[in-house]
Amino acid sequence: MKYLTFALAKGRVAKKTMEILEKIGITCEEVNDSETRKLIFVNEDLKIRFFLAKADDVPTYVEYGAADIGIVGKDTLLEHGRNLYEVLDLDMAKCRMCVAGPKSARDILDSGKLIRVASKYPNIAREYFHNTRHQTAEIIKLHGSVELAPIVGLSDVIVDIVETGSTLKANGLEVIETICDCSARMVINQVSMSMEEDRIRDIISKLKQALKEGR
Repeated sequence: MKYLTFALAKGRVAKKTMEILEKIGITCEEVNDSETRKLIFVNEDLKIRFFLAKADDVPTYVEYGAADIGIVGKDTLLEHGRNLYEVLDLDMAKCRMCVAGPKSARDILDSGKLIRVASKYPNIAREYFHNTRHQTAEIIKLHGSVELAPIVGLSDVIVDIVETGSTLKANGLEVIETICDCSARMVINQVSMSMEEDRIRDIISKLKQALKEGR
């Protein structure tokens, strides 16, 4: 039997994923060992392997077949637009993709004039402003704390994920518009879905039932 390989986004998503998988009998204690230096974790009995990766890299590993299954946030999937099958919303790591800024930025948005937008998600920002709002926007890609951009005058607004909104509020910013809701999703390599369809669909079915029972 071929190994099925999972690529998990590091951190909270990986931890929560393993908790859900354990409910359907898929376990791997080593994944939860914060002291280990291993890169690949294996359950030999089930012929399942796991590895942890940066969220931005998970869709790449899955698209190119280095992993059969990936667990990663919807925000990452939207930003990178890989050719994958998105098969399940795991109903965890919930947040919103939002346009945020100072209260005064609402006037700029409503005016329809050129607007400067800072974001870690330039593709999502560009898609939203150009194709949804039909507003001309200069998109500035940042890697760090995007909340800083409107405060120091780099941008009028930001596009970023928002969970509680406390960081925005602490910096005098607010959510102006919600682009979409995001949560962790299961994605499948297209070839793997064909070659290992029965095993993968069995996992999906059991996960759906576990998620339903957990609500």
